[in-house]
This record gives sequence, C-alpha cells and structure tokens, in this order.
Amino acid sequence: MEVSVLNINGQETGRKVTLNESIFGIEPNDHVLYLDVKQYLANQRQGTAKSKERSEMSGSTRKLGRQKGGGGARRGDINSPVLVGGARVFGPKPRDYGFKLNKKVKLLARKSALSYKAQDNAIIVVEDFDLATPKTKDFVNIVKSLNADNKKTLLLLPSVNKNVYLSARNLQRSEVMTASALNAYKVLNADVLVITEKSLEAIDGILNK
Repeated sequence: MEVSVLNINGQETGRKVTLNESIFGIEPNDHVLYLDVKQYLANQRQGTAKSKERSEMSGSTRKLGRQKGGGGARRGDINSPVLVGGARVFGPKPRDYGFKLNKKVKLLARKSALSYKAQDNAIIVVEDFDLATPKTKDFVNIVKSLNADNKKTLLLLPSVNKNVYLSARNLQRSEVMTASALNAYKVLNADVLVITEKSLEAIDGILNK
C-alpha cells in the first residue's frame, strides 16, 4: 500500500512511501486487541481503594446485647458489620490489577491496530519536521493543514521532541508520542494516525524484530 508524503502545510511532496504489508496489511486479530487494550487499561488503575475491616476499627469490644432472644440479628461489639457505622465485610484492599501478556501477543495487537487504520485510510505520512519554539498555534495550523482538526489525532515521532510535545499538550484531541511507545489502545483511540517518515522506519524496525 502506497501513501503520499505530505509536508506540514498539507501539500504533497511528490514522494511516496510503501507501508509494510507485514505490519499494515495483516488480518487484524480482534481477541488479541481486546487482551492488549484490557491490559493497558488495567495498568492505568491505581488499585488504592481500601476500607476498614472489623479488626481495623477502633471501638469497644463489649458485647452490646444478648446472643439470642433480642428479635434481631446476632452481633457482638459496636464494630460489627451488621450495625450502621460498623466495619465492612470483605471490603476492597490495595492491589495490582496488572497482568502479563506475551511479547508476541502485544506485537500482534499493535500490528492489528495499525492494519485497521490502514484499512480505514486513516494514516497520514508527513515529512520530518521540527518547531523552533513550543507554540500551540503552530501545531494547530499543522493539524488543520492535514484536515485532521476535528478528529482525534495521534502524532508519532521517531524520538522525543520537547517543542512539538509542549505545543500539543494543551490540545484535548491531539496527542504526541514516540514510535517506541506505540500501543494498540492509543492507535485505536485515535481517528487519524499521523506518522513522520523516520517514525515509519522506526516502526518497521520495532515490529519486524
């Protein structure tokens, strides 16, 4: 699949690049995508929810009423979960929600996500560029020139570029990340994938190991 290379003004440069069929042209695996997205979202969870159980409550341990014959549930001290203000039974505890996925599964998930974008013609290749200073207005003009201003845009760079990152940081519908940090969730979450030429080379090197 050939894609025209554009400049940051949205004009064709006259060059074309061929998207690697083994990355952008495979049959997407939906189950693998589900597992990878599930892992990504699980890793975002803090897992810090905590409630006090009976042994952690402060309060008298005196038994408040007789064991039987009171007409209600049997309960002991004031910390009983039966009482209002008492402890919680089997409440949440701090935990790690993350789980392991094999490298080949994650690799296939990224290829599947990129193949979906290629099928939807939602990939734009631009020539490598830099911004002299961090300026949101300049980044907005680039996105508008690429006809992606009303869409969720993910820009992939070959390496960290502070000026470009800071220029896009305040934009709700735009995100900048390096090719090495690419993951299936970010690709699927974006409406348009903007890839620089060197980023395309980096993706080929990473996903064709």
